[in-house]
Amino acid sequence: MSNTSSDPNQPAERWANIRDLRVRCLDWGGDGPPVVALHGLASSAHWYDLVSPLLRHTYRVIAPDQRGHGQTTQAPDGYDWASLSLDVIGLMDSLDIERFAVLGHSWGGNVAINLAAKHPDRISALVMIDGGFFGGRSRVTSNYEEFRQRAAPRDVSGTLQELMDRFSKQLSLCWNPDIERIVQTMVWEDEDGQMHDILTPENHSQVMHAMWHEPASEAWPHITCPTLIVAAGPTPERADSPMAQMKRERVAAAHEAIAGSQVHWVPETIHDIGYHKPNELAEVIDEFLSGVRS
Repeated sequence: MSNTSSDPNQPAERWANIRDLRVRCLDWGGDGPPVVALHGLASSAHWYDLVSPLLRHTYRVIAPDQRGHGQTTQAPDGYDWASLSLDVIGLMDSLDIERFAVLGHSWGGNVAINLAAKHPDRISALVMIDGGFFGGRSRVTSNYEEFRQRAAPRDVSGTLQELMDRFSKQLSLCWNPDIERIVQTMVWEDEDGQMHDILTPENHSQVMHAMWHEPASEAWPHITCPTLIVAAGPTPERADSPMAQMKRERVAAAHEAIAGSQVHWVPETIHDIGYHKPNELAEVIDEFLSGVRS
């Protein structure tokens, strides 16, 4: 594994060759228990940039760019849960880390639950950050094509300035220069000045296939490690929306199926809790993981 680092307040950027991938990860250092932080779909390791500094004095946080994301290899396949789980295992093997806790945001939560279910001997604890409880049939998606349409790739068209203007509106509750920097690690600019997601549409489609045909509910009963579900509570104007109701149902189903799991709702926030309320998210994670260790 190679390593580049300059500023001690910033994470070390590490690279590892794992099977068909060259994986890039951010290692926040420290001598505490290791924690792998998995980002969501069409995101990057930098999603945790506001949370990791709040945890690094107690834990060693390692945030990889997952397959097809960030600066990790744009692999043409391998977006099933077994392959994605082995990517993480391979990364931790390269760091000589046997057991570790795993955080997963959004789609990263789905990767995390499958990692815990498939490799229980390696996982000490699991934190599902507004993820790991979606996928498969629900009362709003009864067939695969409907599911694909509802989970279509986001719109990142236009110039960088146009894209940042849209993001600033979508993330108006928390938009700041740090978040502007973070979201730019998830996209790229072509020679005509037009923006694109780093995650290709073809690979996004493979992710959707896995989420539908290997739904989260299949992994839940096989999770044996201590588990915390951190769910984003809706803002008041969305509290009674169909999506908010569906989330409550899915969180309850995951909680019931994962033996001994705990649930913490972060009130009046957004899906990207780590942007909006990084301090509260870090406190919740720390309290949970500290309890697991004691």
